[in-house]
Amino acid sequence: MYWMDMTEQEIADAVGAFGVPKFRIKQVVEWLRKGVRPKDMTNLPKDLRAKLETIPFGGATIYDKRVSPKDGTIKYLFELEDGNLVEGVLMRYSYGNTVCLSTQVGCNMGCRFCASTLEGCVRSLRPGEMLSFLAEIERDEPPAEGKPRTVTNIVLMGSGEPLDNYDNVVTFLRRVTSEQGPNISARNISLSTCGIVPKIYRLIEDAPHVTLSISLHAHSNEVRSELMPINKAYPIEQVLEAAKAYADKTGRRVVFEYALIGGKNDSEADADALAARLRGLLCHVNLIPLNPVKERGLDGVTRAYAHRFCEWLEARHISATVRREMGADIEGACGQLRRRVLNEIRG
Repeated sequence: MYWMDMTEQEIADAVGAFGVPKFRIKQVVEWLRKGVRPKDMTNLPKDLRAKLETIPFGGATIYDKRVSPKDGTIKYLFELEDGNLVEGVLMRYSYGNTVCLSTQVGCNMGCRFCASTLEGCVRSLRPGEMLSFLAEIERDEPPAEGKPRTVTNIVLMGSGEPLDNYDNVVTFLRRVTSEQGPNISARNISLSTCGIVPKIYRLIEDAPHVTLSISLHAHSNEVRSELMPINKAYPIEQVLEAAKAYADKTGRRVVFEYALIGGKNDSEADADALAARLRGLLCHVNLIPLNPVKERGLDGVTRAYAHRFCEWLEARHISATVRREMGADIEGACGQLRRRVLNEIRG
């Protein structure tokens, strides 16, 4: 058992076994919920910190870091205690700082446009590991003067499929929004899924305040199945029905991610068909000029063309924007930095 994955009762039992008073147990719980390692728990006696370090922490450390000179985006490569590497990205906006976090080491979903899935899923991340990414970023990039934290928003949109790691992700969401933890508002958290329909319905009950993002990327089952194998199990009709249920029950609009791929889904006819699919659904379309992955052989479109596609959707009364490009100069897209580093390690 790792410190970072223990429940509060498990922490209390473990710390209590060292024969310390209850107020010390409370202090340890508060530190751990913020992802702080025993050696950095500054209000604890040194001998207690030493005892705490006899139990594995279960977190991550920063293995590599890339900073974009263009926009200040930071791409992190974290090393887990078993030696696995996983990515995260800190993006700076006028309204705050957003961290894109991974939920698995690699991914099993097989989407053709994504580097994360090229070598499959090594394993799912535990709640404590995901929480420790935030702590490492806050330590590396301390809050500005007068600000309680560096990270104000989270998107679970890095490597992995969050709903394929459902229980761990829901536990992480509960802890990251807890007053004892980072206390980030659930409304400032987005979760992106390729469309595992039964888990979307569960999410309505377990995390109704997060923003649901669905990787759609096509308006027809034929094209979506070609791009995303998950569509063969859960076709577009089922995905949109689940999205409508989420929007109706939570009152929050669903965001559809749509990567524009040259010659596949980027014509005005595609925009018209996509608008017809989404009409009447409380939603927004986030258009992404594809960041090409050389192993995949798919072409992207220019940002100017993406804005043209956006205009086509808006003319058909579908809310849409083109995603701001950040970190392109530092391998900001999912899986790119990890894959390059692994290739270098292997020689």
